[in-house]
Amino acid sequence: LLRMSEIIQLRLKGSYEWQTVRSKQLEVDKVNSFELGADVSISVPQLLFPGGYDYPYERPVSTTARFYTDWIKHGGFFRMLAFGGNLTYSFSTSDVLTHNIIPFALTFNTLESTTQRFDSLMTANPAIGLSFRNQFVPSASYTMTYDNAVHTVRHPSRITISVTSAGALTSLLYAATGHRLNERGKSLLGIPFAQFVKVCTEACRYYHLAPRHTLATRLIAGGIYSYGNSKTSPFSEQFHAGGANDLRAFPLRGIGPGSYHSTGQYAYIDHTGDLKLEANVEWRFPLVGQLSGALFVDAGNVWTLHDNDSQPGGEFRWKTFGHDIALGTGLGLRYNLRVLLLRCDVGIPLHTPYNTGKQGYYNIPHFGKGLCFHFGVGYPF
Repeated sequence: LLRMSEIIQLRLKGSYEWQTVRSKQLEVDKVNSFELGADVSISVPQLLFPGGYDYPYERPVSTTARFYTDWIKHGGFFRMLAFGGNLTYSFSTSDVLTHNIIPFALTFNTLESTTQRFDSLMTANPAIGLSFRNQFVPSASYTMTYDNAVHTVRHPSRITISVTSAGALTSLLYAATGHRLNERGKSLLGIPFAQFVKVCTEACRYYHLAPRHTLATRLIAGGIYSYGNSKTSPFSEQFHAGGANDLRAFPLRGIGPGSYHSTGQYAYIDHTGDLKLEANVEWRFPLVGQLSGALFVDAGNVWTLHDNDSQPGGEFRWKTFGHDIALGTGLGLRYNLRVLLLRCDVGIPLHTPYNTGKQGYYNIPHFGKGLCFHFGVGYPF
């Protein structure tokens, strides 16, 4: 099309997520949501900027323009639409180090419809309400990935560090017209835009102990700070804990922030935070044929940066840090179909940061009722 060996891709995606809860203490027994999305991108094997075009690079490089849309419905709460686009430069500085720079990305989030239950929650918790407001998210980001699997077969490692800044360039344009950088109420085309800085690190290391015996480890640390135009970050950018790829001894978004805990119809929405720390260890071993097993231990939580009356105990504090770490273990089965891997996990909680009515570190009132079952596709990490 452009005589530049470009690649044009059209992607369609769909997902359905459900959760059944047996506890009689909860006001709702099911969580159902689904997502539909599409994106189109064009990528060329050059860095398209002044002075960069048609340069003889030693390693593969690319410039990609992408446009996308996502439609999300969470049953009983809301329907949300997000659409936007970005420009990405990708290049490698060595065989193990790759870089992705997005100098500009723009996303628009809008709530198409809400229910009365959802509106009542937003009224009761204004901070969560702000995270769902209609807003632009103009941002720039940088991601660095270190992966030595090509050179190290026995103990490969992968480290990903990403930094995202939203609203900085837009605020600088406002500052040029006499507005203060921390001024609130700024808008883009009459719609508020988000301002935050987000940093996230994920480190994985795999120890191949014997043929088909692997000890997989992962550490995640992240934080997001909202400033200026935003009191809180967009809901889609906040951290959460619990679920099939996270703390598997707990349900989706079932932990945090801190020692805060709510049950019932609103639990899915207000269990988010500005900080996250998580550690995972999993031993993967063969069973029969393509069927393998796993034993795992997961620990972590999310926290808020500031005290929130509607989320008591959610703020990060050093004196309660140890108690706030949720801990769980479990076992699972994996079946390798070669084109994909099917995974079934049973999580066993050992410690929850919130009050369960039982004293001691092991504060799970009922072993059987505390079990969490997850089905997934692919390894969690």
